[in-house]
Amino acid sequence: MKPNLVLIFLKLVVFLSIAAACNPEVKSDDEAKISTDVIDVPASASGTPVQLGSEPALKVYEEKHDFGNVTQGEKVSFSFLFKNTGGSDLVISSAHGSCGCTVPTYPKQAIKPGQEDKIDVIFDSEGKSGIVEKTITLLTNCNPSNKILTISASIIVPEQK
Repeated sequence: MKPNLVLIFLKLVVFLSIAAACNPEVKSDDEAKISTDVIDVPASASGTPVQLGSEPALKVYEEKHDFGNVTQGEKVSFSFLFKNTGGSDLVISSAHGSCGCTVPTYPKQAIKPGQEDKIDVIFDSEGKSGIVEKTITLLTNCNPSNKILTISASIIVPEQK
């Protein structure tokens, strides 16, 4: 029985030695931090690195739109106009409404520096009442990559006759 204990002890020592050798050294808080130069690497629509300051930039002229009073069941639309104020191509990879009642349409091609375009949004007020606020989230190649647009309306329920 003693040889089994010795064998188990030796296996344990070998295991702990291997585990200790594979474990990286614990670093201080200052050594463990990642430089922001590594994280903040802007890229153009083609994926090639660009000079800092020449990355695409999305400028939306009106980030919030209030439709005002809307009769329940009515569909209303609005176009969010924007411009690429950066130095390289702007790409919008997706646009999603916060619910199925808010449907955005966005340009699928790259927007050149200085070029303007629009995001069309249709809001369906069917089944809604009172003050409603919905968002459209854009995913772009800008920094930051997300842009939130907001629509709101005061939904009026028609009186039943």
